[in-house]
This record gives sequence, structure tokens and C-alpha cells, in this order.
Amino acid sequence: MTSQNVRGRRRATGPATELRPARVVSEIRPRDTQRQVRRRKSPMRQVADFAAASGVGQKAGVALAATGLALTVGLPATSPVMATSESGQTEAALAVGGGSQPEVSAEASAKIDFSRAAVATKADPDGKLKQLLSAQSVGSIQASSSKGTMASPLDTLSTASPFGYRISPLTGGSGDFHRGQDFVAQCGTAVHAAAAGKVTFAGWHEYGGGNRVVVDHGNGLETTYNHLSSFNVKVGDTVSRGDTVALSGTTGASTGCHLHFEVQVNGEVVDPMGWL
Repeated sequence: MTSQNVRGRRRATGPATELRPARVVSEIRPRDTQRQVRRRKSPMRQVADFAAASGVGQKAGVALAATGLALTVGLPATSPVMATSESGQTEAALAVGGGSQPEVSAEASAKIDFSRAAVATKADPDGKLKQLLSAQSVGSIQASSSKGTMASPLDTLSTASPFGYRISPLTGGSGDFHRGQDFVAQCGTAVHAAAAGKVTFAGWHEYGGGNRVVVDHGNGLETTYNHLSSFNVKVGDTVSRGDTVALSGTTGASTGCHLHFEVQVNGEVVDPMGWL
């Protein structure tokens, strides 16, 4: 073996080294078909396809993708739908059985509106009134809570004279305090119980009420029905909401046929319109 210097660098000369034989690789790696599909589809296209498959619609999906918005959607399908996440992994979102659903983020400025059917329930007015009376002292109940808990004492309500101070229809003097609400009613009109309760009085009211019925609803709440022409109940009867307790008239201190309706809380009269 000889050596020589080329521009200050020493090289070794000798017999050529033997070339390594080429290695034949017989293994064939399986192709990831989903990966090829993902490579060909842009992120916008993927969101649009996923939206179309979930029932949102392809155009809506394109709009969502354009705004950077994607949603977690429960798919109404019977078979799994494949969704590709940002990491390139494939997830199955099962609509039936509560399977996992893809979660994505949305920009703060993004807006979308999905309409849905309204849900309505039929209220239990007697149950609401009982719950209201048992939850707190009747004297502390606000009008916002009591409003609508009582039924109308007449089939049609038309106010003739409101609750509070007024000019007396009998004397014409001012400063007369009206203890209830007068409603227009021809004589003989059916008068209904405003709520379930027990009749505690049915007779003549010596202080101007004429023929009068009083119903106790419990917890210090009472209603009275005045100037009646006749009674349909007697003391001790239990009445339900809407039952006919009497017929309207013009007995007592009255200038014409009407119903004088009162609501009393712990013996004190309050505006009936706060309960009707």
C-alpha cells in the first residue's frame, strides 16, 4: 500500500473494497386507505362531507367550515359514521346507544340557529296554589307569585268597579273604600268557586254584602261572593275549583245586578286581580 499527499491531505490507496449485495425487501406494507383519502381532501371538504352525512346538509357544512365552526352532532343513523379528527385518527360516532361524538371548537363570533319544537306542559292550578300556600306565609306572598292561581268566579269577567278607594255609588261621597272587585253579571248568572276549599259561611251578610258565600282555601286564604240571589252550597260543603256555589243578584247594599268578589288574606282584604 502506498500513500500520497494531495493538497496537504493524506489519502490511502489500495485494493477496492467489495460492494455489499443489494437487499431485496419482500415485505409489502399495507396501505392506509383512509390516509390517502384524507390527503386528497382539504379540511373544509372533510367538514362539509361530515355535515352532509349527519343530515345537516352539504351547503350548511361548507358554510360552517368557512367560518371555522363545527359542532358536536348526534347523528340519526343506525350505522356508525366515520369522522376524521385533526390528529388524523378515525373515530366512530354512534347515533344510537350514546356513542362517542366528535368535539370541535367554534369561534366566539360564530352564530348559528337551530329551530326546535316548543315544549308545553299543562299546569295544575290547584296544586300550584297549595304549594304556594304551604311554602310561605300567605301574608308575604307577592303578586308575581299569586297571579293566575285562582280561577275566574264568572264565565266572563268585565270589571264594573275596581278594588280600592272610590266615590260611593250609594251616597255619592268620596273616600269610600271598596273591599273587593265588582264584575258585571246579570241576575241569575252562575258564580263559580275560584279554587278548591270548604264553605264556612252561606247566608245573609249584615254589613251590606246581602246573600254571601265564604270559601276557606286554607292557610289564611279566603274568597267571598256577595249580593247573590240564591245559594247552591251550604256551610260545611267541600267545593272544587269551578263548582257553581251560587247565582248572582242584587241583594244587600247594591244598586244593580253584579258580583262583588273579595279575596281575604289572614282576615284582610287584598286586590282580587292579584290572584286571578
